[in-house]
Amino acid sequence: MTEEPLADMPGPRSGRDAVVVGGGLAGITAALALADAGVRVTLLEGRPRLGGLAFSFQRGELTVDNGQHVYLRCCTAYRWFLDRIEGAALAPLQDRLDVPVLDVARPEGRRLGRLRRDALPVPLHLGRSLATYPHLSLAERAKVGRAALALKGLDLADPTLDTQDFGSWLTAHGQSARAVEALWDLVGVATLNAVAGDASLGLAAMVFKTGLLSDPGAADIGWARVPLGELHDRLARKALDSAGVRTEVRTRVTSISTDDNGRLSVQVPGETLQADAVVLAVPHREAHDLLPAGALDAPERLLEIGTAPILNVHVVYDRKVLHKPFFAALGTPVQWVFDRTDASGLKHGQYLALSQSAAQDEIDAPVAELRGRYVPELERLLPGTRGAEVTDFFVTRERTATFAPTPGVGRLRPGARTKAPGLYLAGAWTATGWPATMESAVRSGVSAADAVLSALGRPRPRHLFEVEEAA
Repeated sequence: MTEEPLADMPGPRSGRDAVVVGGGLAGITAALALADAGVRVTLLEGRPRLGGLAFSFQRGELTVDNGQHVYLRCCTAYRWFLDRIEGAALAPLQDRLDVPVLDVARPEGRRLGRLRRDALPVPLHLGRSLATYPHLSLAERAKVGRAALALKGLDLADPTLDTQDFGSWLTAHGQSARAVEALWDLVGVATLNAVAGDASLGLAAMVFKTGLLSDPGAADIGWARVPLGELHDRLARKALDSAGVRTEVRTRVTSISTDDNGRLSVQVPGETLQADAVVLAVPHREAHDLLPAGALDAPERLLEIGTAPILNVHVVYDRKVLHKPFFAALGTPVQWVFDRTDASGLKHGQYLALSQSAAQDEIDAPVAELRGRYVPELERLLPGTRGAEVTDFFVTRERTATFAPTPGVGRLRPGARTKAPGLYLAGAWTATGWPATMESAVRSGVSAADAVLSALGRPRPRHLFEVEEAA
């Protein structure tokens, strides 16, 4: 906290004040959108940095992302966010979807398959890739095509989809255990943070329909070529400053209430802020603890939303061992591997980051145990590692990385509006229709800002990303 009282901030007054609680992507988005509409905004974040769960830290000379984050061309809200903070050039998209897939169970020289698209309309854009995908039999490939067409026919607005699990649906549509492992879970685990049997059919259908069956380029992959902190902290803070947002880190909110004049009071240590609107953009369990009485009909539902972990394994070699920017793996505990050498600032050798989603069985495993498991697996996958020295090995753990996308979670996710006048919710866990992704977080921030501006009678900024608000 600065010594200057937050309630006496300098600068021109808009006649309306908003406080955004939480400096992740949802909170940053809401703050920018409100400031762009002329609202005077204070953004409060308990951590010493912005970015939420997509951040960087220093480890010696390395700049390390806590986990590997990617987005797709269909993530139009996150792409808007990158444009808004002037960071799009630092996180480019592939020209065309191309995912190398290594199957360690196959003989060397025959392990590589690829999932890539052609410049053809949906669904022909994936036809050649599927027809030649070596990790499935000819019969399995044909059945995958039929299941994809059935998936394309599902109505995402049908609430019954949320009550079913994706794994059972796949089995009912002729998908073998091998097809689930080599294709459906290859994509689904990384995007949903759950295996098919644990995932809501509604959320899985949304992922596959939007990413693979909506537009030929929808699944093209983008990722940051710089540390995430460069985007979600430094550039985001620069954009907030330029928009006139007062940003305070290391400032934890202890309570939110309504005062005698009907305005909202936000309590931080040693100070109370008054606001016409508050956007609560924190994790769902923290939001539950801060909600004023009566803000939601059934606030206990927030505590019913489960969480799912992601484990990231970081391995630094004394030489180059991987000649691709990333790959996915089959027949091994390894899921996705990314080359983070340049982004981390490493001058010699190569730095690989393994992203392990749905990591419930490993999230608390000791580092030595994980090293004993994953270094040999990389040797099985990458011949170049066999003569290389591991110069550093460490892990990062996000035990509550995402909400768990289990069947029935849809009814638990609230919209932006609450019953407390002036109080709104944002976060990837709110009712965006998306799983817990950067895209969902940004969409939630836009929805919350739209709801605030509507209540305050202020026009929507022209450049704000168009998103249908989840009421």
